[in-house]
Amino acid sequence: MIPPMTFAWFVTASLALVLIPGPNHLYITARGLAQGRAAGLASAFGVEAGTLVHIAAAAAGLSYVISTSATLFAVVKWAGVAYLVYLGIRAFTGKQEDGVAPPPQPLRKVFLEGVLVNVLNPKVALFFLAFLPQFVDPGAGSPALQVVLFGLTLLLLGLASDIVYALTAGALATRLVRKVRTLRYVSGVVYLGLGVATAFAGRK
Repeated sequence: MIPPMTFAWFVTASLALVLIPGPNHLYITARGLAQGRAAGLASAFGVEAGTLVHIAAAAAGLSYVISTSATLFAVVKWAGVAYLVYLGIRAFTGKQEDGVAPPPQPLRKVFLEGVLVNVLNPKVALFFLAFLPQFVDPGAGSPALQVVLFGLTLLLLGLASDIVYALTAGALATRLVRKVRTLRYVSGVVYLGLGVATAFAGRK
C-alpha cells in the first residue's frame, strides 16, 4: 500500500505540473478554437487516452528502453514530428471560403488525433520514466502497480486541466466564428510549433 504522505506529495507535485500550460494544452486549445467545444473535449479525452499508453509503457519498462536506445527514441521522435507537421500543413492548406467555417472533422477522428499526438511524443515517455519512479516505495508492494496507480492519478488531474482548456477554447471559438481563417492559421502555427519542439527534444 502506498504511504498516505507519499501519495499526498505526489498529488501536490502533479497539480503543480498539470497547471503549467504545456504542449497538450496548446493542442487542445487549438482544436477547441478551430472546431468548438465538442472537438476540444474530444481532443482532451484523446490526449489522456494516449497517456494510458505511456502509463502501461512505464510500468512495463518500455520507457526505459526508449530512453536508453537512440534508435527507438529516434523512431518515436520523428514519427511524432512528421505527424504534427502534417497537421500544421493541413491547417494552412485546407480549402475553405473566407467567412465560412471549415467543415468539422468527425469527433472520433479528433479523438484519435489526440491519442496519436500524445503517444508519439517521446518527451512524455521520458517524463513518466523520470517522474513516477521518484514516488515508488519498493516496500509498499509491486513497483509496477504503484506506477500504474500514480499514472492514473496524474491522468485524472491532467484530464481535469485539459477540460478547462477545452471549454475555454470552445467558448472563445463561438465568439470568433467570423475569423475562421485566423483560427485556422493559429491551429497551424501551434501544430508546427509542437513539431519543432519535438524535433529538438533531446534524449537527456
